[in-house]
Amino acid sequence: MLKPAHIPVLLSEVVEGLAVKLGGRYIDCTVGSGGHAAAILEQSSPGGQLLGIDADPSAIELAKTRLEAYSNSTLLINDNFVNLRDICTRFGFSPVHGILFDLGLSSIQLNGDGRGFSFQHDAPLDMRLNPDQKLTASDIVNTYSERKLADIIETYGEEKRSRQIARFIIRERPIETTFHLARIVEQAIKSPRGKIHPATKTFQAIRIAVNHDMENLEAVLKQAVDLLGSEGRLVVISYHSLEDRIVKQFMQRESKDCICPPSTPICTCSHTRSLKLVARKVIKPSPEEVLFNPRSRSAKLRVAERITVPAESYAMVENLNSLPRMDTQGWRRSALVHRLRRTFMALQSECF
Repeated sequence: MLKPAHIPVLLSEVVEGLAVKLGGRYIDCTVGSGGHAAAILEQSSPGGQLLGIDADPSAIELAKTRLEAYSNSTLLINDNFVNLRDICTRFGFSPVHGILFDLGLSSIQLNGDGRGFSFQHDAPLDMRLNPDQKLTASDIVNTYSERKLADIIETYGEEKRSRQIARFIIRERPIETTFHLARIVEQAIKSPRGKIHPATKTFQAIRIAVNHDMENLEAVLKQAVDLLGSEGRLVVISYHSLEDRIVKQFMQRESKDCICPPSTPICTCSHTRSLKLVARKVIKPSPEEVLFNPRSRSAKLRVAERITVPAESYAMVENLNSLPRMDTQGWRRSALVHRLRRTFMALQSECF
């Protein structure tokens, strides 16, 4: 049987949030099977370019097939988005008009690809997005102390019964499969099943710990802002409260000139705002979308726009002006660089 295709969440809201324009340059930091990327490329054609990043090599292969019609406008990189700045530096892919993060797992990963992301399919406890990574879910479940396990389940899963679950896990070791772990969590909780399976939060917590999701998200948001050109858009879709809290607090902080505590009489932080909130309220899927795609029900989308002060704009253009001419298969954005160089030279003439 064919696995169900991944349905991109909040598709029209993403395109609108990014304010996709003809000839624009965009980054999809979680390209998955390419659903959002295809819509962005279609909307930005002709002339649009997209850099797609994913830690999962199987996702990159799916995206290549999905985006084959745009192969000359697309660069797909198998890497973790925490390395975003380095990737863009390597390929000269900045500044850009928009950056997207869709932080959810794809349907391909959830529908039993053998890596144990879901308790609905029996598989080894792996949960690695990148198969070259050393740490697996089995390592965490079978070697971590009871206290460390409980802390992970409580922090990343927001599970109130984390201590009890950790105690049952320790008692039942070794645990090798998803069905085995899910059964242990059910026994530990001892409550009737509701709409959400009792093991949902525990699986979420272990997956986050395996892939360092929260640390990577916190590290990459500032990188993303630095790569956006003036009025470039940052769009993030999150699926649980921890991710959304990180994104919300980051956008709110970067939309303020002063981030000193309210009790501080005089500003000492010297912070300058870099973002403007485009939508102050979180955007959620419509009831129709949730009905059509139940996995979208917990999605939350936030949008912010890049603000650059004159000094920062001059620095960005000076940076571009000093770039050597390099052959990187069209990804040095030569037309953009030449245009900005001309602009910079014109500005210099006016100043002197």
